Amino acid sequence: MVATDRLILLQDAANRAASYLHNLPSRSAAADTEAVRQLRGALDGDMPAAGMADNDVLEFLDHYGSPATVASAGSRYFGFVTGGSLPASLAANWLAGSWDQNGFSSVSSPALAAFEDTALRWLKQALGLPETAGGALVTGATLANFTCLAAARHQVLKQAGWDVERQGLFGAPEITVVVGAEVHATVYKVLAMLGLGRDRVVKLPTDEQGRIRAENLPDIKSPAIVCLQAGNVNSGGFDPATTLIPWAHKAGAWVHVDAAFGLWAAISDELAGLVEGFADADSWATDAHKWLNVPYDNGVAIVRDADALHQAMAINAAYLPPGATRDAIEYTPDSSRRARGVDIWAALQSLGRAGLSEMIERNCRQARIMADGLRQAGATILNDVVLNQVVVTFGNDETTGQVIKHVQEDGTCWCGGTVWQGRAAMRISVSSWATTDDDINQSLDAISAAFQAIRGDRP
Repeated sequence: MVATDRLILLQDAANRAASYLHNLPSRSAAADTEAVRQLRGALDGDMPAAGMADNDVLEFLDHYGSPATVASAGSRYFGFVTGGSLPASLAANWLAGSWDQNGFSSVSSPALAAFEDTALRWLKQALGLPETAGGALVTGATLANFTCLAAARHQVLKQAGWDVERQGLFGAPEITVVVGAEVHATVYKVLAMLGLGRDRVVKLPTDEQGRIRAENLPDIKSPAIVCLQAGNVNSGGFDPATTLIPWAHKAGAWVHVDAAFGLWAAISDELAGLVEGFADADSWATDAHKWLNVPYDNGVAIVRDADALHQAMAINAAYLPPGATRDAIEYTPDSSRRARGVDIWAALQSLGRAGLSEMIERNCRQARIMADGLRQAGATILNDVVLNQVVVTFGNDETTGQVIKHVQEDGTCWCGGTVWQGRAAMRISVSSWATTDDDINQSLDAISAAFQAIRGDRP
């Protein structure tokens, strides 16, 4: 492809992307089922013997792919704690993609290394975490939990006289892992990946908001790892860190915080009380592609002891020359890696502290508006709306399921289902920079209308 053709192709891609984003407010928040059927039909074939022209490839993607997407980039998508992509971060992502850099070291890309170093430094400042802590940008909260807990495994076994990276887990001292009964499923996945086991955990009871109960705590012995939550995936509740972290540290345990979205409350003077005490932990995992609203995939692992992170993730190979500064390959599970630091830097640079705080506070206020409006419509709110999460039921489980289905089919907004405290519920996560109060009102009207329609069908 000659340079002129490449520029035309990229301009076409930009035009199609702009058109897609421009039309988001007027389209359904859910994927069009017929469009999905057509996409799968168009893809149902063997690999072609001859290639397709580049402009035709792009046309295929836009014609079949765009209509089959969910409108998660839009302002009325409230599923899965999904943030949209901030304009500056999305544009930076496009530009960095054209750079085509491999961000594993300062040798492979000094530019990406510089952006990543700055992004990590700013993230620690925004989240109120130690300046000297080590950090890693990974694919998401699952890999961030993995990275942090690998560092934890290294350190607690090192203190017990065991080198897990060299000797493995065969014959190693047993590690006690403590979690809350409402721990996120990805923590179990990570414990399995690390050889620590899903079923060997000590589960602490939780209250009606999914928070670990801080009374009658058991005696634990090191080596031990205690996993806390900052922002329950359903309720948004926070474990009582001011009590639990001193208890764990007194026993010599490493304290890890799974904070996929809740830790962002630290940027806000209004909400910072929710994260009180969490900065005293040993590691923290969060997502930037949730509440920071950067493109996928972007997870963040922060570890107080930078050397523990380095020892758990280090790699040695003769063909890998050491860089002049921090090399990401020495602190992350992956080697070849994209420009996540650019996405994050652009978001933080465009928002600043004030803008980030305003966005977090606005989404939380909008969640409260949503909860109040649904109460007035006759629904029951099952959680204390302390953050951006609303858990709502519409009477019995059957009716709730029907309302969720109706809302998703209507397409004004998209909200997912969950099970909370044994009851079927709708989970609403207000996480997008683009969501306005008008979006909340439109969504409230649509959900309320669905509830009325379902309830009206009953004698």
